Parts: sequence; structure tokens; C-alpha cells
Amino acid sequence: MGICLSLDQAPHLRRSFRPVEVQYVINEHNSSSSNVAADKVSGVSAVDVDELRQNAGNGDVNIFTYSELRAATKNFRPDLILGEGGFGIVYKGVIDDSVRPGFDSTKVAVKVLDRDGLQGDREWLAEVYHLGQFSHPNLVKLIGYCCEDDHRLLVYEYMACGSLEKHLFRRICLTMQWSTRMRIALDAAKGLAFLHGGERPVIYRDFKTSNILLDSDYNAKLSDFGLAKEGPVGDQTHVSTRVMGTDGYAAPEYVMTGHLTARSDVYGFGVVLLEMLIGRRAMDKSRPSREHSLVEWARPLLVHNRKLQKIIDPRMEGQYCFTKAQNVANLAHQCLSQNPKGRPTMSQVVEILELVQEQDDNEQGLPSQRWDCGAITLYEAPKETVDSNADKTKSSASKAEESRGEPNKVRSRRRRRTGPRPSAKAKSTTELPLEKENNHHQSIHSPDSDGSELHSVPSSLSLHGSVSEESSIHR
Repeated sequence: MGICLSLDQAPHLRRSFRPVEVQYVINEHNSSSSNVAADKVSGVSAVDVDELRQNAGNGDVNIFTYSELRAATKNFRPDLILGEGGFGIVYKGVIDDSVRPGFDSTKVAVKVLDRDGLQGDREWLAEVYHLGQFSHPNLVKLIGYCCEDDHRLLVYEYMACGSLEKHLFRRICLTMQWSTRMRIALDAAKGLAFLHGGERPVIYRDFKTSNILLDSDYNAKLSDFGLAKEGPVGDQTHVSTRVMGTDGYAAPEYVMTGHLTARSDVYGFGVVLLEMLIGRRAMDKSRPSREHSLVEWARPLLVHNRKLQKIIDPRMEGQYCFTKAQNVANLAHQCLSQNPKGRPTMSQVVEILELVQEQDDNEQGLPSQRWDCGAITLYEAPKETVDSNADKTKSSASKAEESRGEPNKVRSRRRRRTGPRPSAKAKSTTELPLEKENNHHQSIHSPDSDGSELHSVPSSLSLHGSVSEESSIHR
């Protein structure tokens, strides 16, 4: 009837789709190239499809024939194309009683592997394994697959609102509001935290906006597990693998060494969070050269209040309080740390974003609070690290405002001033929220930091006390 994947190389396939055993099928090869691209993989050995049909399968994953999926997509009609990439083309389809007797009518997305594309049999099989094994509200459900002759197809649940990338960067879409972006960020973080939280963690390895899909209610789910790989266990600190992924999203230590950990995914999450906050792509060659890489350009600005205000996506103006934006910016800053152990875990990221979400929920129906709201502590910054220059500037501005109409008196007072700077109490009321201290800190501990705190910003200007190393990716 056809050929498919070798059971001689993977006898465990006869039992179940256990992702812990995927690596015995998907042997990694060393690559001298540090380019972040999915290299084409040669096919694996052949075996009769009937044997795969009889012995493989996991849970609710269905095995479809090519003719069934051709019928579901109306012979792969061009107007039903949802998107395409290095793997091939994705079609919208419907599987119902006319396609398979007794099957409840279900809208689906059918991914057709391009045999000349970037994704090979190994990536296809990895996706069947991982999505076939897992079930989580924030992972796209794999409904089934087809492996017949040279045909490799995957059948997913249909996600009506498409990808996050489309909504952030394509002009045909309405501007995505702050609250929606934060809810999507939380959903995606929960999906990654689930993958990392197993007995043997699974590293997603290709976290980006185009792989975050949205259903009709804008619930976010991770898709495309072709590059997913099992992480280190026991005494292992990392797994070594060829460098694969998407330029702009891959962690610098992974690009340079091929060493992969769950914290590599955290870096990718930080890039996506930055894209959602600023409204720019991770890599954009149409911008000035120093702004090609969003991380290299924006990360140093995240810890400076006035600079942060200028780079936040202007389309969200008036939809958020600035302290909340600072909390999210500081979280992105930490996820993008050059030191993997300086990044939070995804479970810690979920905790922080849940607090942001609670604030959004509590503010619904209340008068707008655009410039000050409860801070979420990620960095415990010493008080003496607060920018004294900013205090001085604001105090001077306040004095000038109080003495408006008396220019001679102001000038005379400035000449006579020899003592200490004016008290911070003299700040103008319009700018006070930007300096407001928040002493209710929630410290999150990192398992890799020997009990030390993951620092946080209790208020907007206390960001200056956090670590602000430059971020760059060298390849």
C-alpha cells in the first residue's frame, strides 16, 4: 500500500508514542554551521503503512488516508490555503460523515509536508510524537495524520483567528489591545511551562509569534512541534544538538554552542514578549542597521523609564498603566538575560503574568488608571540606586512651576542654593506616580540561583537598580 517509517529502528513504536524515546529515532547530527535554520533532513527507512496503522497510535490521534484528506480539503483547493512556510502548505478543511462515516463534523487545518521543503521526516515524526502524547489547553490538538506513499500530512484543530504574528504585524488586522496581548502572553507561557514541567522536559526550540495560534475567543495555543526536543535530566545540565530555529528568537548560548536547556525557550519567550510590548518584529532589515535586531536595540532601553515610554507600541496608548508596562518590560528584560541562569523559569513567568492579568481584571469597570498601579516585584533594587539625577531634575522642575511668574526670585534662589538638594516631596503632582515607591514586594526564587532572589522593580525608577547588561547575539 505504501511506505512509511522504520519500525526496525524504533521498535517501541509498536507500543505507544512515548516522547521520551523520540531521540532514538531522531538521531541528531553535528553541524558546523551556526545559521539558525532548519536544515533539510533525509528520509528514514521504509516500512509498510499497514503495520504502522495496526501498531502505532496514541489516545485520540486518528490515522487518515490521503484520499480522505483530499476530500476534506476539496482536493486541496487554493482558496482554502491558510498559510505556508518551509514545511509546506496548510489548508482549511472539514472532516465529517461524508469523509469518514461516523466522524462528527470538525473543522481542521491540514499541513501538507513539502518533500522538497525544509522540514523532513524526522521533524514530521517528532510532531506526531509530541502532540500525540500531550494534551493541554494551550497546545494545539493533533487530530490525526497521514503517512501514505510519499505523503506526509498532519491534521490539527482549526484555529479561527490565525497566528499572533498576523495580528501584531499585518495591517489588515485591527490593533490588538493591551489586555488581549497580556492574556495571549499568559496562555503561551502556560503552554511552555507545561512542556518544561514533565519528568523529562520537552524544549520547544522554535517559540515565535507565527507558532502561537488563536482560536475564535483569542485563546492562544502553541503549534508546530517539528523542532521540539527532550531536555536534560538527572545530572545533565544541557543537551547538545544542531542549531535549529528562527533567526532573532534563538538564545545566544544555543546559537554559539548548540547547548540546549529549558532556559533557551525562556529567551525565545522574552523575544515574543518584547514584540508584543513594542509592536516590532524580532528581525526587521527595513529599519536602520542598529535597529535590525529588536533585542539588541530595545533591551538596554527597557530599564529606563522615559526611553521605555517612547518605544512601547503607540497603538496601545491609553490602554494600560505605565507601572504595569514597566513590570512586563522588566520581565522581558530578565527573560533576555545573556546568562541562562539569570532568566526566570517559565513557571515563574506564569506567576508574574497571572498577577498582571489579575490587575487587568480588577480594573475592568473602574476609572482609567494610566500612569500608576500596583507594581509587581521582580527585582529588589536598593533604594540608594534610584537615579538621583532624575530626582534633581524633577525637583527643579517643580520649583520652577511653583514660582511661575516670579523669574527674578527663582534666579536669585538658584544663586543662593548651597545646601542639599530639595526634598523629593517638592515633585510635581503630575509626575509623582512615576516616582511612587511600592513596598509590597513579591520575591520569586530561582532554582538555579542558590536561593537568591530574582530581583524585581518595586517602582518605575527603581528599575535603575537592576542588572542592565547589554544583549547581543554573536554568530
